[in-house]
Amino acid sequence: MPRTHTFTFTEFKTRCLDILRRLGSGELDRIDAMKYGKTLAVQTPPTEAAGSLFGCLKNQTLIPEGFDLTVPIAEDRASAAAAS
Repeated sequence: MPRTHTFTFTEFKTRCLDILRRLGSGELDRIDAMKYGKTLAVQTPPTEAAGSLFGCLKNQTLIPEGFDLTVPIAEDRASAAAAS
C-alpha cells in the first residue's frame, strides 16, 4: 500500500526538511501539498536511475569532427565598434 501523506503548505514549510528526509528514506512514497483544499504540488522520491548530477550528461553532446571549441563564435562588440 502506498504511503502517501497530505500536508498543508503551512505545515510543509514548517517541517520541510523532516518531510523530505522521510520521503528520501522510503518512509513515505509520495507527498501532496495542499492549499485551500487543492493539491498544488506532488513530490515523489527520485528513481534509482536519477543517480548523481555529476556526469549525468555524459555522452549527450555530439561535437562534429574538426570543430574547434576554442574559437570564439562572435566578435567582441567593443573590438568590432573600434574597427569601424
